[in-house]
Amino acid sequence: MNLFSNTNSKKSVKALFTTSLLAVSFSVSALSLSDLSNQDASTGLKAALDKGSVAAVAKLGVENGFLNNDKVKIQLPGLLEQARPILKMTGKGQQLDELVVSMNRAAEAAVPMAKPLLVNAVKSMTLTDAKNILTGGETSVTDFFKQKTASPLTQQFRPIVKGVTDKAGLSAKYNSVMGQAQKFGAVSEQEATVEGYVTQKALDGLYLMIAEEEKAIRQDPLGAGSKAISKVFSLLK
Repeated sequence: MNLFSNTNSKKSVKALFTTSLLAVSFSVSALSLSDLSNQDASTGLKAALDKGSVAAVAKLGVENGFLNNDKVKIQLPGLLEQARPILKMTGKGQQLDELVVSMNRAAEAAVPMAKPLLVNAVKSMTLTDAKNILTGGETSVTDFFKQKTASPLTQQFRPIVKGVTDKAGLSAKYNSVMGQAQKFGAVSEQEATVEGYVTQKALDGLYLMIAEEEKAIRQDPLGAGSKAISKVFSLLK
């Protein structure tokens, strides 16, 4: 008797074949990801981290990198922004505009200092870091950079920011007003000084741009222009 002459037998064989094929495909995919996380992930991820961080610094660490980018432009703290109409009526409008420019110029001056620390963070990436990034969410690369660099970057950015804002001659007035407001709980400790406020906003902008670079790489690994990046992130899509 011909096995394939029976309709039920045909269906059984087809189902068995399909199930086996899916199982093999799944095993190959899982094995590939496992291999990558142990052998190739480090190379691919380091290439991605290098690309994303360097691109973010290049976009922000130039004149108007912050000021002309609505996604990261540093605006006045909430309290001063709310008081802007009244301050403009008293002739302080131009000073507020100059303060905004000064804050963004300070961030643009500070961001290039981040490159060495970002590069060192990539070089120090461990196998555990690589696996966490592979199995993390869409911002796992950005989260890695925050964990490794936020504290030292804050220390490096702050004096640079203060130097730029002091030159504008408005930081003393800002610190006086916001310092008094902090005593009454109207502003956070971060907003109490212009250098503290701008430093945090500069870091926020930097990590936001790194996140955008990461998102672009995840969406189009081939477009990243690196075989190592493509090999890793194509499996994660």
